[in-house]
Amino acid sequence: METSIRLYSLSYSEIRMYMMATLFVVCNIALPQLFHLIPQGGIIFAPLSLVIMAGAYKFGWRAALLAAVASPIVNHAIYGLPAASVMTLMIVKLSLLALVAGLAAQHFKSVSLYVLIAVVLGTEACGFLAELAITGGVAATVADFTIGWPGLLLQVLGTYAILKLWKS
Repeated sequence: METSIRLYSLSYSEIRMYMMATLFVVCNIALPQLFHLIPQGGIIFAPLSLVIMAGAYKFGWRAALLAAVASPIVNHAIYGLPAASVMTLMIVKLSLLALVAGLAAQHFKSVSLYVLIAVVLGTEACGFLAELAITGGVAATVADFTIGWPGLLLQVLGTYAILKLWKS
């Protein structure tokens, strides 16, 4: 299943890149609040990842990278979530997702479920290594698959649906 859409790779000199990054941060403030209405909804669905992945694929890794760094910081400042103890790891994982998704979009120039699956699994593998380096433990990464599999599925299918709907 592959679809053709207009993909962008915005540069740091474009105002539109900063506007899109700001839009991603705003979405990453609102969307988690909906998922936190579900018990452990933030852990299960990882809503920040959905916005970062869709944004990186559509507008490039630069806009998504800014949002990947800013979103957890702004959310923590407003709501106290994510917890300070996991903030560094979350920023690293979201940044990896922004880079990998943006570069995959640049390379393949179309949206494919197979590529989106590879992006999610690839960033999870890199995130596993980052978590091992940062914390020395693997419990949260194992939880990403055991508890968070609906969120991984949401990243793939949600990004695919968003990108199909957002053709221009």
